[in-house]
Amino acid sequence: MGKTKNRWLIALAAVGIHISIGSVYAWSVFTNPLAEEYGWSLSAISLTFSIAIAFLGLSAAFMGHFVEKYGPRASGLVSATFFGIGIVGSGFAVTVESIGLLYLTYGVLGGIGLGVGYITPVSTLVKWFPDRRGLATGLAIMGFGFAAMIASPIMATLIDSVGVASTFYILGVSYFVIMLASALYLERPPKGYMEGVGNANKKAAPDLAQLTANEAVKTRRFWYLWVMLFINVTCGIAILAIASPMAQEIAGLSAAAAATMVGIMGFFNGAGRLGWASISDYLGRPNVYTAFFAIQIVTFMMLPSVTHALAFQLILFLIMTCYGGGFASIPAYIGDIFGTKQLGAIHGYILTAWACAGLVGPLLASYVREATESYAATLYIFGGMFILALIVSLAIRVDIKQLRQQNEEQKLAS
Repeated sequence: MGKTKNRWLIALAAVGIHISIGSVYAWSVFTNPLAEEYGWSLSAISLTFSIAIAFLGLSAAFMGHFVEKYGPRASGLVSATFFGIGIVGSGFAVTVESIGLLYLTYGVLGGIGLGVGYITPVSTLVKWFPDRRGLATGLAIMGFGFAAMIASPIMATLIDSVGVASTFYILGVSYFVIMLASALYLERPPKGYMEGVGNANKKAAPDLAQLTANEAVKTRRFWYLWVMLFINVTCGIAILAIASPMAQEIAGLSAAAAATMVGIMGFFNGAGRLGWASISDYLGRPNVYTAFFAIQIVTFMMLPSVTHALAFQLILFLIMTCYGGGFASIPAYIGDIFGTKQLGAIHGYILTAWACAGLVGPLLASYVREATESYAATLYIFGGMFILALIVSLAIRVDIKQLRQQNEEQKLAS
């Protein structure tokens, strides 16, 4: 019998991977230096980030089965290699002044590393923490949310002192080392591990089913989860994209105050990931998702008429906790209703909602703003979308209740 690893150190290794790949959200730090030094347009530079997020969604969907088949260590090493080469390669792309090469290195290679790295530790943590699924996945995904806050000042300091290309080289090597060390510690829990958990904590509830990813996709429950995540992320990403100008227009914030507000929103995005996911262990995932949508229907409908600067910002911060919480609670929800058999693969499929939302949200917000010359219409449309999400969050409960009844009947029959 080998010695069982400490599950809290497994969680720390997961945070190590997510804090590294989450630095993608600090991409905007490179925007002005790249534009000033190489004369590339802002839209051309922003496209790099969009490509990375698109490949995050694609690789998460396609590599989920790889994670389940070969385990978290192998997929963690794949993630570290792609992400490390992608960032170091970005330094070379900048050196030779090729934006096409930057799209390939940071966008494609880095994006693949992002997607594989995002799902790698999550399914493993759910298996290590059957009694505290929300807390465990919240910890890792919180790392992704907070990463930009940690990385932004480091990146800005490095760019000022050693230049853009050298910054990519230093970051690429540093992230590779952190991710390599984290991946090497990751492993699945030993067989029968679940039986020994839950004595000190609350007993782990049995999963409703144990489905493969291909079986899960054929159920209504999968598409209910997909729609809920899509709406939550669409509206959240859109708010992130327009937060600064919207705060200036509606609440009369100065440009500097609005910029500070956006930074603080990042904190609440990260804090919401850990907070809501931990709460979901006690309230249950269905209740937490219903709460997300009820809160956001009220807040989105209120925002256009809130002209008091502090009240406006507090409402936005509350919305950000729901946005982050949606990401962090979804893996535990998947485990509850589909089991842990192929959780990584199912999570990968569900994350295609993120890739779609990343395209739809900011475009929809910009389009409505230009058509109506007001942010109010955008907020009301999103409020309406949350009404649909609330209905879906109630519909999935009916599905879950029916499945529980079927399981009880089968248990009695056997």
